[in-house]
Amino acid sequence: MSNLPLPEQPTAAEHPRLSLSMIVRDEAERIDAALASVAGFVDEMVVLDTGSSDDTVAIAERCGAVVASMPWPGDFAPARNRALELVRGDWVLVLDADERLRPEARGPLLELMARPELLVITLLRQEEGALQSPYSSVSRLFRRHPALRWSRPYHAMVDDSVTELLEREPHWRIAQCPEPALLHTGYRPELLADGRKARRLRQAMEAELRERPNDPYACAKLGALLVDQGERAAGISLLKKGLDHCPAEADPERFELLLHLAIAHTTERPCQAADLYRQALALPLDPRLTLAARLNLASLLLEEGALEEAARLCRTATEVAPAIAQGWSQLGLVERRRGAITAAISAYHQALALDPHQATTRQNLAVALLLAGDIPGCREAFRQAIALLERQGRSEEAQALARQAASMVRLND
Repeated sequence: MSNLPLPEQPTAAEHPRLSLSMIVRDEAERIDAALASVAGFVDEMVVLDTGSSDDTVAIAERCGAVVASMPWPGDFAPARNRALELVRGDWVLVLDADERLRPEARGPLLELMARPELLVITLLRQEEGALQSPYSSVSRLFRRHPALRWSRPYHAMVDDSVTELLEREPHWRIAQCPEPALLHTGYRPELLADGRKARRLRQAMEAELRERPNDPYACAKLGALLVDQGERAAGISLLKKGLDHCPAEADPERFELLLHLAIAHTTERPCQAADLYRQALALPLDPRLTLAARLNLASLLLEEGALEEAARLCRTATEVAPAIAQGWSQLGLVERRRGAITAAISAYHQALALDPHQATTRQNLAVALLLAGDIPGCREAFRQAIALLERQGRSEEAQALARQAASMVRLND
């Protein structure tokens, strides 16, 4: 493939023009929040609708977006490429309707876009409600270069075209925004509980693996899903296959394969799981991207009684990602086992300040307060945990907790 000409670039005195590119279908409940998060930051908003039957188009236009349409092609990559053809900025920011740009990231992103050598700015995305991996890294902000295209039917990405371009034009550079830039709600447990969505995800992953039978990324995604759906042996086999074919320099793919292989071995082979977690943590990645391995290893060590190492892992997690409640909750468990009750109570309070809907953390706080001799505080924490379970529709758990709490403290005083 011959070198393609670069689009005309702004002079140093000019502000790089930034375009938002988005593909949607039936996103009336969420698209306004996504578009509002970039208002005043992007120079144009381009939305490609792929067949909405709700008010998505009207809402997008009311928010100031230019809306085009096309029939759903059955694959995300062609739709994203069509949307990419419609933008006119020097840089392109790609969002989904279930994502929002964090205001704290605007300044750092503007500084990075002004650097003429940068081709791609990778973004840290916070996965709200994710039970594993609260941060991910996505290539969603890039220069509008004609060689950059989306590929892959599942989790479409520009990474393949970026790799090809760098081989021809090695002067380009890639940078990561140090500030978490995106918030993503699509991995919340209640959204993933939809069986139809899970079936569609699996079908898409299987199709991608047929096309790329030894691809480490595809093996990681489908292998993890198989383990999660109870097909442990098949999932482990696929994850091992991915590792066998994973290039030494492909650290993100290797991390994900090691992480999910460790998760698959946690119950039956905890020592092997701990070794896999340590291999994952040894990779040269942003520590925010390795939180799942760090906290899962801490949990294993807590069960084994290796409390000092578990505490170090949890403290590191809270230092590198202080906005993630899971790290503080896990630190509270470890500190309580270490006998550091005051530290445990402090960690639980921090976790609940970040995520007040954690019934288990409120229950653990109640026990820690009881150990500290704070009976009124213990009673109130138990009451709040029980009420929270009831509001979440978990009545049987609420009743069981009420009986357990009543054996330790009178709840009605």
